[in-house]
Amino acid sequence: MEVLNQIFEVVSAWVWGPPMLVLIVGTGVILTLLLKGLQFHMLGYALKQAFMPSKQKDDGADHEGDISHFGALMTALSATIGTGNIAGVATAVVVGGPGAVFWMWMTAIFGMATKYGEGVLAVKYREVNKKGEMSGGPMYYIQNGLGNRWKWMAYAFALFGTFASFGIGSSVQSNSVAQAVQTSFDIAPGYTGVVLTVLTAIVVLGGIRGIAKAASVIVPLMAVLYVLGGLLIIAFNLDMVAPAVSMIFSDAFSGQAAAGGALGTAIRYGVARGVFSNEAGMGSAPIAAAAAKTDHPVRQALVSMTGTFLDTIVVCSITGIVLVMGLIGAGGEFVRPELSGAALTTVTFDKMLPGVGGLVVTIGLIFFAYSTILGWCYYGEKCATYVFGDGFANVYRVVYVASVMLGTVLSMDLVWLASDTFNGLMALPNLIALLLLAKVIVGETKDFKQKIKSGELPG
Repeated sequence: MEVLNQIFEVVSAWVWGPPMLVLIVGTGVILTLLLKGLQFHMLGYALKQAFMPSKQKDDGADHEGDISHFGALMTALSATIGTGNIAGVATAVVVGGPGAVFWMWMTAIFGMATKYGEGVLAVKYREVNKKGEMSGGPMYYIQNGLGNRWKWMAYAFALFGTFASFGIGSSVQSNSVAQAVQTSFDIAPGYTGVVLTVLTAIVVLGGIRGIAKAASVIVPLMAVLYVLGGLLIIAFNLDMVAPAVSMIFSDAFSGQAAAGGALGTAIRYGVARGVFSNEAGMGSAPIAAAAAKTDHPVRQALVSMTGTFLDTIVVCSITGIVLVMGLIGAGGEFVRPELSGAALTTVTFDKMLPGVGGLVVTIGLIFFAYSTILGWCYYGEKCATYVFGDGFANVYRVVYVASVMLGTVLSMDLVWLASDTFNGLMALPNLIALLLLAKVIVGETKDFKQKIKSGELPG
């Protein structure tokens, strides 16, 4: 186990080195410029499409797709709003310092443009499989958008995505739940693993429609519960908000409070955990976007874009601010905690909101992680069937369900390292494809706006 830890430490450090950080943020910056800041001036419209759709045909049965815009968003959010928002933010703050929260914000702001671009390409280049279901995502827009000579990159993405699903999708989630349940209720990880495994098997056997249906109920409820808990803490401790936010901004450029005192550490963990949380650039969310019933690729892309805003700008911000508030010492300095991950968030929330805070985190984490397990099963299955064929779907589901149980007994350090590694490897071919197909993204955006203006499409 120690050897595996060392191997993944080396590979993860290489994958998440300066070139990857530049590629992730740079892709978002380039798309932001090409799209003229679309994530800012169209955010309101995008949120309306997601939560208050008008009575129009784009969610009707007369359009291609398997699920509604809202169902696609909830499926994507079920996979993104997970332990990254609780355990991932805590890890970033402990290792990267308070400044890591700022770099998570930067990743999200530009990541919204990246997520938008992924959504456009996912719908435009999707295909119908032998079961009559939509199949899409980076492997399809690489293959269909860039041509057969790039197909090796499509296979690379799908293979990395298959492996990543067992880390970020199942093992990390079940591991964090087992840790939180043991801390709060003193229940052995094995029992938690059995319950999670059974509940996962029940839902994933229903495919994307079953997953979307479950996510559409679980995600809104769990998000509201967690956000309200965090806002209560902030409201009851308003005097600590300004010092915490000030520390986040100052440490983002000094790195003095970070472990090891390195600015690079704050940036690396802020970006890595930001991507782990909102998955912008990883290429996972467009797999769900491709299943949406829509009248134009851009409409679903706008809905997809809101996922990054809700995940990081809203949920992760609450976690990060509360954690920094709880870790400011009597002298106003940042006190590095002994705990990390979900345990640190649980203890901090309980300290800031006694008797209720810890319970909010534990319950939130359980539902966050469970929904993420469901969403990533769909992602991983699409990646696995792209590589091995549609007949491999049932085999994949069995192995995936088994990995949920395995995750409750694995080393947390190894699980996170492996997840970070495969997340980065997934992102590489996806980001390259986004840059090469940037003109297509811009062209589809112009086409959508023109059709809205002419009345050809509903507004």
